Amino acid sequence: MGTSAKPADGAITLAELREFASFSSATQRYIRRSLDIGLHRRDAMKLWSRDMVEEASIRAQARIYGRLDEIKARVPDDSGLEQVEPFMAPLVTMSAFDLGQDRLASFSSYRFLYERLLGAGARPWLPGAFCAAASLPHLHPEKRRILLQSISEAAATAAGWSNREPSFYPEWVEKVDLSKAN
Repeated sequence: MGTSAKPADGAITLAELREFASFSSATQRYIRRSLDIGLHRRDAMKLWSRDMVEEASIRAQARIYGRLDEIKARVPDDSGLEQVEPFMAPLVTMSAFDLGQDRLASFSSYRFLYERLLGAGARPWLPGAFCAAASLPHLHPEKRRILLQSISEAAATAAGWSNREPSFYPEWVEKVDLSKAN
């Protein structure tokens, strides 16, 4: 049985790679930057900041993501309403920030990022958090329309969700000068 699990894991990782590759380069960059900030992988300011505007954005994102551990700890283990508010309120705030950065152009890119930031246990809550954040007035009405239309009926009405953790976490890759490699 153990050997049959390996090809399935590889196929799932490949599907995650393909999904990431389908995102625009700006979205890919934002996801990698967000994972560096949220998972404390490396110095995001040093690696991702290209100018003062991006520097301010990274500082704001780090401040917003400061609640990430609290949000992870509060992922409801069932649909009990008493657990929803302490989890959803900060999740919607963080989601609203990310959607307001204009780099996550769809539910798919949002879900990709947040599954990695929060883990598989948060999957059932992501459609609701996305729709709430995408409906807020800080976004231009056209942007709200595009975001809300990006969530499929299947994603919004799923009867169940996988509890398998993501396996692909995109990272920064240094450029290689191929002329010197030969």
